[in-house]
Amino acid sequence: MKAGIGSKTGYRGLRQKSIYTMSLKRREIAVLVVFSLKSQRPPPIRLARSERDPSMSLRPLFFAIALCCAVPASALEEVGEAVPVYSENELNRMFVSNNHLQQVQADDCQLVQDIEARAIRVESPSYQFLYGDMLAWGVCVERDVELGVHYMQSAAQQGSPAALEQLGRYYARGTLVQQDRERAIPYLREAAAMGNVDARIQLAELLLSNYGSPLDFEDAYRWLYNTATASQNTHNKIARLRRGLENRMPANVIARAKRRDSFW
Repeated sequence: MKAGIGSKTGYRGLRQKSIYTMSLKRREIAVLVVFSLKSQRPPPIRLARSERDPSMSLRPLFFAIALCCAVPASALEEVGEAVPVYSENELNRMFVSNNHLQQVQADDCQLVQDIEARAIRVESPSYQFLYGDMLAWGVCVERDVELGVHYMQSAAQQGSPAALEQLGRYYARGTLVQQDRERAIPYLREAAAMGNVDARIQLAELLLSNYGSPLDFEDAYRWLYNTATASQNTHNKIARLRRGLENRMPANVIARAKRRDSFW
């Protein structure tokens, strides 16, 4: 027989079924309430960059400083002090004494990148001449004669007396370039006009060797006549060149070359 409602078995089964149904409904209601709460939860608050904790953004900097400070003192002593970049006056003095390449080597080639940057990006005539000379002779850089002469030419076009004198000397002697004494005259003349003593001497020597034009005699003589030097050998050489030019110049031209533009 099937269990009826009135029987104990039928009543117990109906009661268990009701309890099970109610528990399922309670679970569904609980799930719906939780889902509703989640869907109504406000979005997370994002702080502006200015409102954030500044220590968070400074952590990479603190970490980098800690790494630097972690370098042992012995390693710093082995590296030595940094070499300052050459000033224009320092470069000019080195060019006059012709020891600029030796100085770059004496500084352990530490300034190669600075020299290159000032020659290429800044286009400083002094640094272009220095970098060009380094390239031409392979000092602290890979040797590239063609590129080195290019930077010397660029420095000369900007009026560097050292570059003008050296290119004139190179063309006169055939150093790195094909010998062409006539081509050397304009370079030496420009450098001599700017006060380069070596250029003045070389220009006079070329003129006395029948290169250039007699029209240059007056200027060459004037520059030699107004040159002051502490070297006795240079003084004697200038006097000898002056006498050689005087033998080829009219008296009135010599007098005009000696005439001063001012009296103080």
